[in-house]
Amino acid sequence: MASRIADSMLLVMGPHQRSIPSHRAGLHCSPGMLCLKLESILGKEIKRQCSVSMKRSKIVQAVAIPVAPPPIDSAEYRKQLAKNYGFQQIGEPLPENVTFKDVIDTLPKKVNFTEMAAFYHAAKDVITEYQFDRISYVNVFEIDDVKAWKSVLISATSYALGLIMISKAPWYLLPLAWAWTGTAITGGHDCAHKSFSRNKLLEDIVGTLAFLPLIYPYEPWRFKHDRHHAKTNMLSEDTAWHPVLREEFDSSPILRKAIILGYGPIRPLMSIAHWLTWHFDLNKFRPNEVKRVKISLACVFAFMAIGWPLIIYKTGVMGWIKFWLMPWLGYHFWGRLKFRISFSLLKDTTIGLHSVGLCQKPNFLCMSTFTMVHHTAPHIPFKSSDEWNAAQAQLNGTVHCDYPRWIEILCHDINVHIPHHISSRIPSYNLRAAHQSLQENWGKYLNEARWNWRLMKTIMTICHVYNKEQNYVAFDKLAPEESQPIDFLRKVMPDYA
Repeated sequence: MASRIADSMLLVMGPHQRSIPSHRAGLHCSPGMLCLKLESILGKEIKRQCSVSMKRSKIVQAVAIPVAPPPIDSAEYRKQLAKNYGFQQIGEPLPENVTFKDVIDTLPKKVNFTEMAAFYHAAKDVITEYQFDRISYVNVFEIDDVKAWKSVLISATSYALGLIMISKAPWYLLPLAWAWTGTAITGGHDCAHKSFSRNKLLEDIVGTLAFLPLIYPYEPWRFKHDRHHAKTNMLSEDTAWHPVLREEFDSSPILRKAIILGYGPIRPLMSIAHWLTWHFDLNKFRPNEVKRVKISLACVFAFMAIGWPLIIYKTGVMGWIKFWLMPWLGYHFWGRLKFRISFSLLKDTTIGLHSVGLCQKPNFLCMSTFTMVHHTAPHIPFKSSDEWNAAQAQLNGTVHCDYPRWIEILCHDINVHIPHHISSRIPSYNLRAAHQSLQENWGKYLNEARWNWRLMKTIMTICHVYNKEQNYVAFDKLAPEESQPIDFLRKVMPDYA
């Protein structure tokens, strides 16, 4: 009986409360009370039996103390995970029966309440409430030419202001000017998603021009980026990012060191390798895409052949570095576009050495700051194609992250990323309205954060090698002797949330 009472007390108290010491449990148990009453009559034999009962109670209580950890869908557990990872909220797992269409059907209607009130007051006698609701809402997919060109104006003036800052700033303020200018060169995204203009030729022209200062071919990026949206968080198929596969990590010491270095301190700049290897090779595109790819490549090469010599002629080689190269590196740090680089192991049969080479198959991927934050977290799984679920990947597997407002303005709210993945046809100026509706309808399933150092540290020191059960295994758990770059990050990166 003492054992049953001790177990029941532990169950009522739960794993986080202090348990009652065993000797107190023994004194309160019925055998102990019986023992006290009969002590004078039955003597030492009864005392011995009572002592055995107390010891038995102690043993049972010791066994009962360990408890299972809270389930993954526990609100308290998710709250603790959010704190540990630097998130504001970690969403509940999305139910299996929720379809992607269910989510899309809840996308918002944007309302101008002033115009609604005036319209309703004038027309209330001739239309029904239902008809009024139907005609007073504006779909967030609708393209607004004024707002679209306003976004172009923001990018152009911000970039021009950045160049002026670079020309006027003293040397010690140049990094700030480069950061501003690199962040401002982020136009053209809506064009690539066909959400900029109803005139598709105009859309392609604006997109191509916006990409030129980056030496980025517009059509190659558009084709690859569309695949990222179609297969977000699908293992080996997502063209923006997926974890390192264990067989790749173990295939060669040289490849392993290259992977660890790429995920180490230079990770925010690794999108440069993707730019170089993925957008200039015609063999990476379908036959029906090649013609458009060639036009984009011709535009990029023309800009390089004309623009670069003009910059050098006017400002010298140091001017080219100052006005073009450094802002370009700043752009790649933010990585607003989604980047990847593929590494494969090539064996030199002549000399018996291993070397790291580039190949077409997507194996090791890298990303810059935006991509890391939007699609990478220890609790967000990557799924194989036979297990992948579009609703879970786009709604439950994409992260909304708030940045300083000036960054959000220059990058046209691309950080409002969940609705952008529910439908890339939503123009950037409608993303916030769409996100607000998703919060109202699906809020408990959303992953949300505000940029902080703990968030970045979590991503860069934990999210490495794919594991089906754990999602990720850190490099230093698999190869601690070769993970000095990761150890370095753990030591030097702040842990502020």
